[in-house]
Amino acid sequence: MSTNGQSRANIRPGLTVDIVLKKDQPTGRLTRGVVKDILTNSPNHPHGIKVRLQSGDVGRVKAVVPEGG
Repeated sequence: MSTNGQSRANIRPGLTVDIVLKKDQPTGRLTRGVVKDILTNSPNHPHGIKVRLQSGDVGRVKAVVPEGG
């Protein structure tokens, strides 16, 4: 089980992830959703890979939710 949202290799469309939205960065509030698009081009990012969820929300991945989680 990997919860590393800093490595692009761990993120793919269809995965359920917890992200922090730009507006929630001060509080660290997480939003859960399914990845639609990966927006970060670099293989790693210290603050998390930026993604767009199927809901349209954009934020940085803090954790990948385990299958069935």
